[in-house]
Amino acid sequence: MKIALVYGGKSGEHEISLVSAAAIARNIDSKNEIVPIAITKDGRWFLQPESELLRVKKDEKAHFEIKEDSSKEVLVVPAGGTKRTFKVGSDEIGVDVVFPALHGTYGEDGTIQGLFEMVNVPYVGCSTLASAITMDKEKTKVSLAQAGIPVVPGFCMRRSDIADSRRYDELLEKAVAMGFPLFVKPCSAGSSDGASKADDLQHLNGAIIEAFSWDDKILIEKAVNAREVECSVTGNPTTYDGKECDMVKAYGPGEIAPKHEFYDYDAKYNDPDGADLLIPANLPEERLEEIRSLAVKAYTALDLCGLSRVDFFIDKDTDRVYLNEINTLPGFTQISMFPKMCAAFGLDFTSLTNLLLDEAVSRFEATRRLQTSR
Repeated sequence: MKIALVYGGKSGEHEISLVSAAAIARNIDSKNEIVPIAITKDGRWFLQPESELLRVKKDEKAHFEIKEDSSKEVLVVPAGGTKRTFKVGSDEIGVDVVFPALHGTYGEDGTIQGLFEMVNVPYVGCSTLASAITMDKEKTKVSLAQAGIPVVPGFCMRRSDIADSRRYDELLEKAVAMGFPLFVKPCSAGSSDGASKADDLQHLNGAIIEAFSWDDKILIEKAVNAREVECSVTGNPTTYDGKECDMVKAYGPGEIAPKHEFYDYDAKYNDPDGADLLIPANLPEERLEEIRSLAVKAYTALDLCGLSRVDFFIDKDTDRVYLNEINTLPGFTQISMFPKMCAAFGLDFTSLTNLLLDEAVSRFEATRRLQTSR
């Protein structure tokens, strides 16, 4: 297959995308051809030179660097399909499938997924709607609660609430009533960007200001004295017709034991000793199966497809399980939990990329059989 590997992007997770994309490039089966396309922080798309791809493939520790050559600027062709997906100068480039190695805003929020739908080309990962819902932590919590899946107690605050002093004071009282400590985080950011812990009212006000610098909606949640457990899930519960790539499977769960106060951005990406990753999690088999079942239930309830990492808390005080959040394009770095869990349960990195590419094409073929006009 000819695969467009798209990375970079306009989100706060731009740098992580460069690392994830490099790991993916090194683990895509050599029988495939990779077309590397980088998106700058200001949203411009550039075709990358073959030398950059070769450099990354030769060095396990390398990450992509974006080369901005105006003669290689990429345009996306509406309805171009697999024959004329992109345009570079006067040349049209067709690809069989797109692998977006993009995290966060403009990468896993449904925007680029909608673009690929308009282009009429298969792409790895969740649909436009599923991506948009799971990117919004508030809407995800509402949907999961409706499906009977336990979520962390909390509520949403909107930027407009700040303008109304009475409303703001009411929400502060509501937060304080939950009891400190509390977690405050943007509704639609990833990699713990803008997330912080508040131990008192003063810290709470500061945490709210920080979270609002990342999003117009934020979540204030009860801090759970928790073990952090994650599960990788692949497949397509909506259009499954017997193909191996479409079967919904859960891998894991694994457990994260942070060495920081919580599993923040530095622990995830900057500090190689920021956390211990235990695969499988140190839990009884019946609890491992419970986590896997809940992950598949959530994945199915939200019509997810392709891949997702489903994150849970296990309350150390009550032993209750809460679904914390879902990442539809999780990290693919060498220390990321998603590929590590898949590998530990029998799906090595190259087999994983093959599976995701096959599922993307299978889903594309299934949805294109649907009638869209009379």
